[in-house]
Amino acid sequence: MNGPLAIVDVETTGSDPATDRVTEIALLEVSGLALTGEWSTLINPGGAIPGAIQALTGISQEMVERAPRFEQIAGELYERLAGRVFVAHNARFDYGFLRREFERAGLKYLAKTLCTVRLSRRLYPFADRHDLDSLIARHGFECEARHRAAPDAGVLWQFLRVAAEEHGAEVLEVAARQVARQPTLPPHLERGAIDAIPDAPGVYLFYDEGAAPLYIGKSRAMRSRVLQHFIATSSWTPRVRRIEWQRTAGELGALLREAALVKELEPVYNRQLRRPGQLCGFAFDGRRLRLARGEEIDAETLPYVYGLWRSRPAAMQALRAAADEHRLCLQTLGFDVKKQGACLRHQMGRCAGVCAGKENPHVHLARVVAALAGLKSAEWPHRGPLGVVEHDHRRDATEVHVLDQWCYLGTASCDSEVAELLEARRPRFDYDHYRILARHLGKRGVRVVPLAA
Repeated sequence: MNGPLAIVDVETTGSDPATDRVTEIALLEVSGLALTGEWSTLINPGGAIPGAIQALTGISQEMVERAPRFEQIAGELYERLAGRVFVAHNARFDYGFLRREFERAGLKYLAKTLCTVRLSRRLYPFADRHDLDSLIARHGFECEARHRAAPDAGVLWQFLRVAAEEHGAEVLEVAARQVARQPTLPPHLERGAIDAIPDAPGVYLFYDEGAAPLYIGKSRAMRSRVLQHFIATSSWTPRVRRIEWQRTAGELGALLREAALVKELEPVYNRQLRRPGQLCGFAFDGRRLRLARGEEIDAETLPYVYGLWRSRPAAMQALRAAADEHRLCLQTLGFDVKKQGACLRHQMGRCAGVCAGKENPHVHLARVVAALAGLKSAEWPHRGPLGVVEHDHRRDATEVHVLDQWCYLGTASCDSEVAELLEARRPRFDYDHYRILARHLGKRGVRVVPLAA
């Protein structure tokens, strides 16, 4: 317990992080069992608080109407939590809600967690119950308002101090380390099923009772990553009854296989990779800019496409950001409603005024070209097909990932399989493969070999 801690309590509109929202957050900053900071706020959930929840917490609809939205305080909270162990009572609940709220705000939050329910069970094994009310009754803690974030977080701070006094700081430290590392496995999943997974690159598939997987993941160390799912549990992890895994020679193979399996099997909780593709980018002929749809984008046309996005709104957001940076006129480019005279963006100071005759059209066009250069898709840097070689030294196994014009043709384990993939070559452009390959080929130490067409 010598490291920095963040003792956290959240109040919410319900119990499901996917659909319910946070209404109040409290954070106590602790270092070396000394309180160094306190922070709390109500949160506007952007929707109605059920009557039963209002009665339980005392947080009314009127109280949160003028409170900030989570995205408004996300940056400050993120900085306060950074580098600290996340401590909460039933940490899966609080941690799950904050992770989801940060995700909505565009931030990825990961932290080591310490559940004080589990810590109480380990330190006080003969106690009948370990919920917060039982801790208050057992130890005589003060709590001025139950089910409010700051008072409940204060109870946990009192619990840690009492535990240190009754058991000693060293025993508390050992117990906390043991609890923090202990995964909670679903009742129908044997620990042996996880122990059989190698700590090596590959993909893993979580199944419930059905034939379709719940979730597909990838990792350079599969067993460790699988255990992390059950340490920082999600709403669906208790449903896992079976785990399958496929080993690969390296990280790239795991990434490519995950992308392919997610599209093939459509697991419920892989929303990103299985999202329907409305791929689009921008095409520019030197004068006219237009949105190119997914059916126009393939391996041959990719060099002439500026940017790639999963949806039209995402593409337009990027275009507006580029237009703001370069003071472009979206009306002149045909992406705002055409009207006589200056466009609205010019009146707001975001357009240099080509629409109002205040700028030479050729000067504006030059800035369009400069803006598009920053969106240019990566060009295939090789003359023909390419093999990316990955070798698993522990198994003495080699895989060759055969690529052509940013298209993944397949993985081979010998020369004859490489030849078969090249002979049957039917390049199909896939956005996720493109992103994986562009990122991977830019790394140092990647072993590539040119392949005969």
